[in-house]
Order: sequence, then C-alpha cells, then structure tokens
Amino acid sequence: MKTKIFTLSILAWSILIQAHAQINRVEPPFWWTAMKNPQLQLMIYGDQIAGSNVSINHPGVIVKSVSQLDNPNYLFIDLELTPGVPPGSFEIKLSKEEKVTGTYTYELKEREPGSASREGFNSSDVMYLIMPDRFANGDPSNDIVDEMKEKALNRDDRTGRHGGDLKGIINHLDYLSGMGLTAIWLNPVLENDQEQTSYHGYSTTDFYKVDPRLGTNEQYKELGILAREKGIKLIMDMIFNHCGSEHWWMRDMPSHDWINYYPDFVRTNHRRTVNQDPYAAEADRKIMLDGWFVESMPDLNQRNPFMANYLIQNSIWWIEYVGLAGIRMDTYPYPDKHMMAEWNRRVLEEYPDFNIVGEEWSLNPGLVSYWQKGQQNGDGYQGNLPSLMDFPLQHALTTSLLGKSEEWWNDDWVTLYDALASDFLYPDPSNLVIFPDNHDMPRFYMQVGMDVDLYKLGITYILTTRGIPQIFYGSEILMTHTESNDHGHIRKDFPGGWQGDETNGFTGEGLTEKEREMQVFFKTLLNWRKYNPVIHSGKLIHFAPEDAVYVLGRYNKDKAVMIVLNKNRNPIELAPWRFRELIKDHITGTDILSNKSFDLTKDLKLPPVTPLILELN
Repeated sequence: MKTKIFTLSILAWSILIQAHAQINRVEPPFWWTAMKNPQLQLMIYGDQIAGSNVSINHPGVIVKSVSQLDNPNYLFIDLELTPGVPPGSFEIKLSKEEKVTGTYTYELKEREPGSASREGFNSSDVMYLIMPDRFANGDPSNDIVDEMKEKALNRDDRTGRHGGDLKGIINHLDYLSGMGLTAIWLNPVLENDQEQTSYHGYSTTDFYKVDPRLGTNEQYKELGILAREKGIKLIMDMIFNHCGSEHWWMRDMPSHDWINYYPDFVRTNHRRTVNQDPYAAEADRKIMLDGWFVESMPDLNQRNPFMANYLIQNSIWWIEYVGLAGIRMDTYPYPDKHMMAEWNRRVLEEYPDFNIVGEEWSLNPGLVSYWQKGQQNGDGYQGNLPSLMDFPLQHALTTSLLGKSEEWWNDDWVTLYDALASDFLYPDPSNLVIFPDNHDMPRFYMQVGMDVDLYKLGITYILTTRGIPQIFYGSEILMTHTESNDHGHIRKDFPGGWQGDETNGFTGEGLTEKEREMQVFFKTLLNWRKYNPVIHSGKLIHFAPEDAVYVLGRYNKDKAVMIVLNKNRNPIELAPWRFRELIKDHITGTDILSNKSFDLTKDLKLPPVTPLILELN
C-alpha cells in the first residue's frame, strides 16, 4: 500500500511539474491596485504556449484579450483592473483542449499611500551623478558572480568591473547629505550580462532585474527608502533605444520586428536632426532611428506596440517599486519620437508631479527645445518631455571660461551670456538640467586646464543660475584623469570607496590641501543653496559682461542675491551703478563664500579670478 501511494505521489508530482513547466517568465512580475490606468499587459514566455486559453479568477480582474505574435513561445495578455480590485495573489491558467498546461501565481500589491503624488526632482535640487561600479564597494561578496559572463574584477582595467555597488552608495548617504546634495542619479543599475565592458550598465540584459554585482532589487528599493529619509531623491537612468546583445529575449524573440534590421547590423548615422529637419531624406531618418550604436547594442523597435507597452510599463513598475523621483532617459532622439511622447504622457498621467530629463546632446538650443513639453513646433509634434540636459549652456560655459570665442569683439563672458539669452526658445528653461560635465565627457576640472580659479567660477555659475544643477561624482575633490579622455579613466574610482585606499574622499584623509579646500567650497555653496529658495525659484536678471566681469542676480519678494564672476587676472573695481535694477536700496552685500561684507554705495574691489555671491542687505 505504501509503495502504491509513493508511486502515485511521484506521478502527481510529475504532472504538477509539467503543468508549471511551460511558463518560464511573466513580465511585469507583479503590479499594483489603484493605478490610474486600469490596463495591464502581461508578456508571458514559455514553451509552445501560443494558442492557449487564458483564465483568471480574481475579483476585478478581467481578461480583455490575448495576443500571439510570430513566436509560439509568447503570449501577451491584456487585463483590465476594475476600480476597487483588491490586492492579492491569483492563478494565471493556460489550457489547451480543456487541460491545464501551465499556471503562474501573479500578485497585485497595494500601493503605498501618496505614491501617485510623489514629488519629482526640481530646481530646488542638486543631483549627484554616480557611476555605481566606480563609487564605493560596500559588499565585496558580490564582486564576482559565477553565473555572470564577465567575472573578473580588476581595478587597473579601465574597461573592467571595479566592484562598486548599491551597498557602497547606501554606506555613504550621510556624506552626500552632509555635502548638501538632494538627489542622486545613478548610471544604469539593471543587469548587464555582457562578455566585456559591462561596468557602465548601458547594455541591459534584463529590464526587471538589478545586476547581481551591484546588488538586488530589494537593495535598490532599500536605497530609495534610506535616501528619502535623508532628504535625497533617487533618479533612475533608463535606455529605450537599445538593449544588450545578451538580453534573454535575443535567443528567442517575440516577433520578427522586435529588433530593427535584425539579424543584420546596420550602424546608425547619428544624424539626430532628422527628427526636426523638414528636408531630411527618409533613408537618413530610417538609418538614424533604426540603426544600432554598436553590435553589442541591438536597436529596439518602439513602433511595435507590444515593445512600446513593455517599455512604458517597465518605467512605471520601477517608479512604483523603488519610489523614484525621476528618470534620466539616455539617447533621447534615437527611439521613435511618437512612442516617446506617449511614454511621457503615460508616466505623467500616473505621476503628475514626477520629472523626466532626456539626453539630447546638441549644442543648438533650437534642437534641444523641440522635445520639451509645451513647445509649439512647426511640424505639430508635442514631445511631452518635462526636462532636457542643457548641453548648449555647458558648452558655452567652458568656451567662455577658456576665452575661445572667435569673435574679435566678444568679451570673455558673452558666449555664456548669449546662451542664457536663448532661453526664449524653451517653454520651461527653469526645468532644464545644467551641468559642468558628466560621465561621457572630460571632467570639468580638466576642461578648464586644471585651473582652480576658473573651476570655481564655473561651479558657482552652475549652482546659482536657473535650472537644476547636476554634479559628477568626485568633482568636489578635483578628480582628474589621463589626457586621453577615455571614458574608463573619466569614470575612475572615488578614493576611499575601497578598503585599503590610501586617499579617502569621504573622510578627507590623504587629500591635498587644494582638494580639501575645494570640498569645503562645494559643501558651503551646496548647503547655502539648499536652504535658499531665491536660487530655486527666484527671478533671474543678468547684465551684459564688461571687462571680463559677468554679473547675474536672483531675487524674489524676500531676498536678492548678486553673483559676480570676475575673470580678470588682476584686481579690478566694479562700479555698482549699472546694477541698480538688482541692488535697489540695498547698501551692503555679504559674500557667502568668504563671509566678507561689501559696501554697495562705492566701487567694489574685486579679487582676481574669483566668484562673489553677495546676499544683499
């Protein structure tokens, strides 16, 4: 009798395994109740599941449609989550000929209170850009993960993995908060299981999984929670244009048009102006939008409605799961622009106070402004994108500091002055992200020839003008790199992030006097900015530069600040009468950097190559 029962148990277990074997993956892996958009599309992956009947028995969950594409191993299930649908788990059952062939337990979670009204990053913030692999190694146990393709850890290899992780960032949240930073933008943290150069994260191989060498999904969520407790918002770097060549679906794609040009490799021409150019040839448009960056980055086809919905839902999933305050979208002009407009609309519909910044690396503000929400474009395109990276202003800042204008009549600062004057092209210039450098360009300190005085002028401008400042990690301690400007060197390790480092940027141990002084400069300016709404949202006025001096003002009904940027290598006197529109009846100004007081009724004696931030009294 016992033998028969045992035999029947084995048989039952075998049937159970078969019943569950066909569903290998469901994405999104779970969802939430009470979302504004009641529609949810599930991508189901399993062996020969096309043609299956789908049944779900959970109050408030309705199966609207089931779609199958070219590949019989995929189903796309459209659900409607009716108002009041309760949270909980339910079975997704696949059946053929009235026999259950696969089941999957799916969960609807209850939303956290207030998640829909989460505040995005804004002009009150300063974001700190971190390359996670190069910032701090908080958990050496995940340095090498056996199942990952790139296993080696070699800090001397500029293209290799160095071991930084999410735990390392968590361990230094107090440092970031103490510096006066209020947001962190991490370069991509999702799985990047490529054979080599996987450290940067821009070749995603799983859109729902944090790279195990950086941590876990739960640790990413923990980072979001702990950061918010310290007044720091979390911004996620996303890529819709491409995935990694080792993405799991590349071995078995849902449809023939999932990847552009597949199976061929056609390189993009990078002619981003085809998005706006009324004369652009269709052939050029296609190669620009559908071409690949490199062979290891297959170009995603966002015109495929299932791909489009997959990417949109993925964004919403991470916002809800981690508690994000923003998204930075990589290579913004390369995906299908109409899908990108719909993505913005869907995200902002769910989170009206959220913020998204796109990367349009152009020095022409007309091309950048094309994408911003509220722009009235000649072709009728409405991009819905709230924010963009202000590359034109970054270039103008460096050009002005180095005095590289080719116009003989141009004062040293006029290039920057004119760039700011171009704000009339933007619907919302105050929502642009401004920056001296980032992970794709030489560090700002190197751009200005390692001239500390010019560096301070530039940083002062970034932290006091309109917009949302972004600072690249290590800028506060004058991190440098080789003259080759190779990305791997630009993204070098933050000193002190690894046990045994001789220099520690977090504690100051081993820093040179110049590096410590710069750290104090940043800390003073950042913490002052943090508590001064006049810089966040006050009106801006600037005065035409003269004699290598550029003066700007920020003011509101409660306060006025006068920013003086002097590039002269010798002391100079500045007559205050030109700036009466800003100074009005104030008679003194106190420099927040030096704590010195200046008499505004007399000529101001400006020290050489020095910024002043005068709070007017």
